[in-house]
Amino acid sequence: MIRKAEIGLGAAQFGLDYGVSNRRGRVPEEEVRLILDTAAANRIGVVDTAPAYGDSERILGQSWPFPSPFRAVTKTLPLSEGLDRVITRARRSLEKMGLSRGHALLVHSAEDLLGPDGGELWSRLQGLKHEGLFAKIGVSCYGSDEPVHLARRFRPDLIQLPCSMLDQRPVRDGTLRALADLGVELHLRSVFLQGILFMSREELPPAVAEAGPRLSRIRRALAEAGADPLQAALAFAQSRPEASTVIVGVTSAAELRAIVAASNAPVPDLDWGALALDHPAALDPRFWAQAARPAPPPRRLSSAA
Repeated sequence: MIRKAEIGLGAAQFGLDYGVSNRRGRVPEEEVRLILDTAAANRIGVVDTAPAYGDSERILGQSWPFPSPFRAVTKTLPLSEGLDRVITRARRSLEKMGLSRGHALLVHSAEDLLGPDGGELWSRLQGLKHEGLFAKIGVSCYGSDEPVHLARRFRPDLIQLPCSMLDQRPVRDGTLRALADLGVELHLRSVFLQGILFMSREELPPAVAEAGPRLSRIRRALAEAGADPLQAALAFAQSRPEASTVIVGVTSAAELRAIVAASNAPVPDLDWGALALDHPAALDPRFWAQAARPAPPPRRLSSAA
Protein backbone atom coordinates (compact mmCIF):
# COMPACT_ATOMS: atom_id res chain seq x y z
CA MET A 1 0.00 0.00 0.00
CA ILE A 2 1.32 3.43 -0.98
CA ARG A 3 1.97 5.75 1.95
CA LYS A 4 0.04 8.96 1.51
CA ALA A 5 1.14 12.36 2.77
CA GLU A 6 -1.40 13.86 5.14
CA ILE A 7 -3.73 16.67 4.17
CA GLY A 8 -3.03 20.08 5.71
CA LEU A 9 -5.36 23.07 5.62
CA GLY A 10 -4.27 26.36 4.07
CA ALA A 11 -5.85 29.43 5.65
CA ALA A 12 -5.19 32.18 3.09
CA GLN A 13 -8.87 32.30 2.10
CA PHE A 14 -9.84 32.91 5.73
CA GLY A 15 -8.27 36.37 5.65
CA LEU A 16 -8.14 37.33 1.96
CA ASP A 17 -10.05 37.13 -1.30
CA TYR A 18 -7.51 34.60 -2.55
CA GLY A 19 -7.28 32.37 -5.61
CA VAL A 20 -8.19 32.95 -9.24
CA SER A 21 -10.85 30.22 -9.15
CA ASN A 22 -12.32 31.51 -5.87
CA ARG A 23 -15.66 33.11 -6.77
CA ARG A 24 -16.87 33.30 -3.16
CA GLY A 25 -14.22 35.68 -1.86
CA ARG A 26 -13.05 35.69 1.72
CA VAL A 27 -14.56 32.88 3.78
CA PRO A 28 -17.12 34.10 6.36
CA GLU A 29 -16.07 33.49 9.94
CA GLU A 30 -19.03 31.18 10.61
CA GLU A 31 -17.91 29.03 7.69
CA VAL A 32 -14.33 29.04 8.98
CA ARG A 33 -15.57 27.44 12.19
CA LEU A 34 -17.39 24.76 10.19
CA ILE A 35 -14.28 24.13 8.11
CA LEU A 36 -12.14 23.76 11.22
CA ASP A 37 -14.68 21.44 12.84
CA THR A 38 -14.65 19.34 9.67
CA ALA A 39 -10.86 19.33 9.63
CA ALA A 40 -10.68 18.23 13.27
CA ALA A 41 -13.27 15.50 12.69
CA ASN A 42 -11.19 14.16 9.82
CA ARG A 43 -7.94 14.32 11.81
CA ILE A 44 -6.36 17.00 9.65
CA GLY A 45 -3.39 18.07 11.72
CA VAL A 46 -1.63 21.00 10.03
CA VAL A 47 -3.10 24.46 9.50
CA ASP A 48 -0.95 26.83 7.44
CA THR A 49 -1.24 30.61 7.76
CA ALA A 50 0.81 33.82 7.64
CA PRO A 51 0.64 37.50 8.63
CA ALA A 52 0.36 38.22 4.91
CA TYR A 53 -2.99 36.41 4.88
CA GLY A 54 -4.93 39.36 6.25
CA ASP A 55 -6.85 38.51 9.43
CA SER A 56 -6.29 34.79 9.06
CA GLU A 57 -4.30 34.33 12.29
CA ARG A 58 -6.83 36.24 14.37
CA ILE A 59 -9.76 34.40 12.82
CA LEU A 60 -8.11 31.05 13.49
CA GLY A 61 -7.53 32.02 17.10
CA GLN A 62 -11.20 32.90 17.49
CA SER A 63 -12.53 29.92 15.57
CA TRP A 64 -10.70 26.76 16.49
CA PRO A 65 -11.48 24.73 19.58
CA PHE A 66 -9.32 24.94 22.68
CA PRO A 67 -7.07 23.28 23.21
CA SER A 68 -6.43 23.42 19.48
CA PRO A 69 -5.98 20.00 17.88
CA PHE A 70 -3.96 21.54 15.04
CA ARG A 71 -0.27 22.05 14.39
CA ALA A 72 -0.03 25.70 13.37
CA VAL A 73 2.47 26.77 10.72
CA THR A 74 2.92 30.50 10.21
CA LYS A 75 5.44 32.72 8.46
CA THR A 76 7.54 35.84 8.89
CA LEU A 77 7.02 39.39 7.81
CA PRO A 78 9.30 40.67 5.02
CA LEU A 79 12.79 41.44 6.31
CA SER A 80 12.42 44.88 4.72
CA GLU A 81 10.27 45.80 7.74
CA GLY A 82 13.29 45.35 10.02
CA LEU A 83 14.67 42.37 11.88
CA ASP A 84 13.29 43.38 15.27
CA ARG A 85 9.85 43.87 13.75
CA VAL A 86 10.02 40.41 12.15
CA ILE A 87 10.77 38.73 15.48
CA THR A 88 8.19 40.76 17.42
CA ARG A 89 5.53 39.89 14.84
CA ALA A 90 6.38 36.19 15.03
CA ARG A 91 5.65 36.28 18.76
CA ARG A 92 2.49 38.22 18.05
CA SER A 93 1.36 35.52 15.60
CA LEU A 94 1.15 33.05 18.47
CA GLU A 95 -0.82 35.54 20.56
CA LYS A 96 -3.28 36.13 17.73
CA MET A 97 -3.82 32.39 17.35
CA GLY A 98 -4.16 31.91 21.09
CA LEU A 99 -1.22 29.52 21.21
CA SER A 100 1.75 29.24 23.52
CA ARG A 101 3.70 27.26 20.92
CA GLY A 102 3.54 26.85 17.16
CA HIS A 103 4.52 23.87 15.07
CA ALA A 104 6.68 25.86 12.64
CA LEU A 105 7.75 29.35 11.67
CA LEU A 106 8.81 29.75 8.05
CA VAL A 107 10.69 32.56 6.34
CA HIS A 108 7.93 33.70 3.99
CA SER A 109 10.28 35.00 1.29
CA ALA A 110 13.41 32.97 0.65
CA GLU A 111 14.91 36.14 -0.81
CA ASP A 112 15.28 37.38 2.77
CA LEU A 113 17.88 34.68 3.40
CA LEU A 114 19.90 35.59 0.32
CA GLY A 115 20.93 39.08 1.36
CA PRO A 116 23.51 40.35 3.86
CA ASP A 117 21.09 40.06 6.81
CA GLY A 118 20.01 36.52 6.00
CA GLY A 119 22.36 34.89 8.48
CA GLU A 120 21.24 37.14 11.33
CA LEU A 121 17.59 36.52 10.47
CA TRP A 122 18.13 32.78 10.64
CA SER A 123 20.00 33.09 13.94
CA ARG A 124 17.13 35.06 15.46
CA LEU A 125 14.61 32.46 14.29
CA GLN A 126 16.73 29.75 15.86
CA GLY A 127 16.49 31.77 19.07
CA LEU A 128 12.69 31.57 18.95
CA LYS A 129 12.95 27.83 18.48
CA HIS A 130 15.33 27.48 21.42
CA GLU A 131 12.86 29.46 23.54
CA GLY A 132 10.32 26.77 22.77
CA LEU A 133 7.98 29.10 20.87
CA PHE A 134 8.18 27.06 17.67
CA ALA A 135 9.02 23.39 17.34
CA LYS A 136 10.52 23.91 13.89
CA ILE A 137 11.84 26.68 11.68
CA GLY A 138 12.05 26.63 7.93
CA VAL A 139 11.50 28.35 4.61
CA SER A 140 8.63 28.86 2.19
CA CYS A 141 10.21 28.49 -1.27
CA TYR A 142 9.65 28.58 -4.97
CA GLY A 143 11.72 26.38 -7.24
CA SER A 144 13.60 29.46 -8.47
CA ASP A 145 14.84 30.02 -4.89
CA GLU A 146 17.06 26.94 -5.19
CA PRO A 147 15.62 25.17 -2.15
CA VAL A 148 18.31 22.47 -2.11
CA HIS A 149 21.04 25.10 -1.76
CA LEU A 150 19.03 26.84 0.95
CA ALA A 151 18.64 23.53 2.78
CA ARG A 152 22.36 22.77 2.60
CA ARG A 153 23.26 26.25 3.81
CA PHE A 154 20.75 26.74 6.64
CA ARG A 155 19.66 23.19 7.54
CA PRO A 156 15.97 24.07 8.01
CA ASP A 157 13.64 21.66 9.74
CA LEU A 158 10.89 22.24 7.19
CA ILE A 159 10.55 23.53 3.64
CA GLN A 160 7.29 24.36 1.91
CA LEU A 161 7.23 24.58 -1.88
CA PRO A 162 4.83 24.33 -4.83
CA CYS A 163 4.45 20.94 -6.45
CA SER A 164 1.48 19.54 -8.30
CA MET A 165 0.35 17.23 -11.04
CA LEU A 166 0.54 20.23 -13.36
CA ASP A 167 3.86 21.49 -11.98
CA GLN A 168 6.09 18.45 -11.67
CA ARG A 169 9.39 20.31 -11.89
CA PRO A 170 10.48 19.57 -8.27
CA VAL A 171 10.02 15.87 -8.99
CA ARG A 172 11.70 15.88 -12.39
CA ASP A 173 14.75 17.88 -11.35
CA GLY A 174 15.31 15.85 -8.18
CA THR A 175 14.55 18.68 -5.74
CA LEU A 176 12.14 16.64 -3.61
CA ARG A 177 14.51 13.69 -3.42
CA ALA A 178 17.49 15.87 -2.52
CA LEU A 179 15.57 17.67 0.24
CA ALA A 180 14.34 14.39 1.68
CA ASP A 181 17.90 13.04 1.66
CA LEU A 182 18.91 16.09 3.71
CA GLY A 183 16.30 15.18 6.32
CA VAL A 184 14.03 18.16 5.62
CA GLU A 185 10.32 17.84 6.39
CA LEU A 186 8.48 18.72 3.16
CA HIS A 187 5.10 20.40 2.82
CA LEU A 188 3.74 20.71 -0.72
CA ARG A 189 1.52 23.66 -1.59
CA SER A 190 -0.29 24.89 -4.73
CA VAL A 191 -1.33 21.31 -5.43
CA PHE A 192 -4.37 22.60 -7.37
CA LEU A 193 -2.44 25.57 -8.81
CA GLN A 194 -5.24 27.87 -7.58
CA GLY A 195 -7.79 25.67 -9.29
CA ILE A 196 -6.86 26.31 -12.94
CA LEU A 197 -7.27 22.59 -13.67
CA PHE A 198 -10.97 23.02 -12.86
CA MET A 199 -11.55 26.25 -14.83
CA SER A 200 -12.84 26.64 -18.37
CA ARG A 201 -10.52 28.18 -20.94
CA GLU A 202 -12.61 31.37 -20.87
CA GLU A 203 -12.04 31.75 -17.12
CA LEU A 204 -8.27 31.37 -17.16
CA PRO A 205 -6.03 34.33 -16.24
CA PRO A 206 -4.47 35.98 -19.31
CA ALA A 207 -0.99 34.66 -18.49
CA VAL A 208 -2.39 31.13 -18.49
CA ALA A 209 -4.43 31.47 -21.67
CA GLU A 210 -1.65 30.12 -23.90
CA ALA A 211 -1.69 26.95 -21.81
CA GLY A 212 -5.45 26.55 -22.32
CA PRO A 213 -5.18 23.95 -25.10
CA ARG A 214 -2.72 21.90 -23.04
CA LEU A 215 -5.01 22.05 -20.00
CA SER A 216 -7.89 20.85 -22.18
CA ARG A 217 -5.81 17.89 -23.35
CA ILE A 218 -4.91 17.05 -19.75
CA ARG A 219 -8.56 17.13 -18.72
CA ARG A 220 -9.45 14.94 -21.71
CA ALA A 221 -6.73 12.43 -20.82
CA LEU A 222 -8.06 12.23 -17.25
CA ALA A 223 -11.61 11.71 -18.52
CA GLU A 224 -10.51 8.96 -20.90
CA ALA A 225 -8.75 7.24 -17.99
CA GLY A 226 -11.89 7.54 -15.87
CA ALA A 227 -10.07 9.73 -13.31
CA ASP A 228 -11.63 12.65 -11.50
CA PRO A 229 -9.37 15.76 -11.74
CA LEU A 230 -9.64 16.48 -8.00
CA GLN A 231 -8.79 12.91 -7.10
CA ALA A 232 -5.90 12.84 -9.56
CA ALA A 233 -4.40 16.12 -8.34
CA LEU A 234 -4.51 14.93 -4.73
CA ALA A 235 -3.21 11.48 -5.57
CA PHE A 236 -0.18 12.89 -7.37
CA ALA A 237 0.79 15.13 -4.46
CA GLN A 238 -0.02 12.70 -1.66
CA SER A 239 1.85 9.83 -3.31
CA ARG A 240 5.14 11.75 -3.31
CA PRO A 241 7.19 9.66 -0.88
CA GLU A 242 9.35 12.64 0.11
CA ALA A 243 6.44 14.77 1.40
CA SER A 244 4.81 14.62 4.81
CA THR A 245 1.97 17.10 4.18
CA VAL A 246 -0.05 18.44 1.25
CA ILE A 247 -1.57 21.87 1.90
CA VAL A 248 -5.02 22.53 0.39
CA GLY A 249 -7.17 25.64 0.50
CA VAL A 250 -10.97 25.56 0.66
CA THR A 251 -13.81 28.10 0.84
CA SER A 252 -16.39 25.85 2.51
CA ALA A 253 -16.76 22.80 4.70
CA ALA A 254 -18.39 21.04 1.74
CA GLU A 255 -15.23 21.57 -0.34
CA LEU A 256 -13.12 20.13 2.46
CA ARG A 257 -15.37 17.07 2.74
CA ALA A 258 -15.01 16.53 -1.02
CA ILE A 259 -11.22 16.77 -0.69
CA VAL A 260 -11.18 14.28 2.18
CA ALA A 261 -13.31 11.85 0.17
CA ALA A 262 -11.05 12.21 -2.88
CA SER A 263 -7.98 11.80 -0.68
CA ASN A 264 -9.29 8.51 0.69
CA ALA A 265 -10.00 7.09 -2.77
CA PRO A 266 -7.55 4.62 -4.35
CA VAL A 267 -4.64 6.16 -6.28
CA PRO A 268 -5.58 6.11 -9.98
CA ASP A 269 -3.28 4.33 -12.42
CA LEU A 270 -2.13 7.26 -14.55
CA ASP A 271 0.89 8.25 -16.60
CA TRP A 272 1.75 11.22 -14.40
CA GLY A 273 4.46 12.52 -16.70
CA ALA A 274 1.92 12.95 -19.50
CA LEU A 275 -0.20 15.23 -17.29
CA ALA A 276 2.37 17.94 -16.60
CA LEU A 277 1.89 21.51 -17.80
CA ASP A 278 5.13 22.78 -19.32
CA HIS A 279 4.48 26.50 -19.46
CA PRO A 280 6.56 28.69 -17.07
CA ALA A 281 4.13 31.63 -16.83
CA ALA A 282 1.16 29.34 -16.26
CA LEU A 283 2.98 27.51 -13.47
CA ASP A 284 3.82 30.60 -11.41
CA PRO A 285 0.86 32.59 -10.02
CA ARG A 286 3.19 35.47 -9.14
CA PHE A 287 3.07 36.43 -12.82
CA TRP A 288 -0.62 35.89 -13.53
CA ALA A 289 -1.54 39.52 -12.89
CA GLN A 290 0.91 40.58 -15.57
CA ALA A 291 1.20 39.79 -19.25
CA ALA A 292 2.64 36.35 -19.79
CA ARG A 293 6.39 36.54 -19.59
CA PRO A 294 9.25 34.28 -18.51
CA ALA A 295 9.96 33.93 -14.81
CA PRO A 296 13.16 35.65 -13.64
CA PRO A 297 16.30 33.51 -13.54
CA PRO A 298 17.08 31.80 -10.22
CA ARG A 299 19.25 33.74 -7.84
CA ARG A 300 22.34 32.16 -6.32
CA LEU A 301 23.01 32.13 -2.63
CA SER A 302 25.49 34.81 -1.65
CA SER A 303 28.39 33.98 0.59
CA ALA A 304 26.91 36.38 3.15
CA ALA A 305 23.64 34.42 3.46
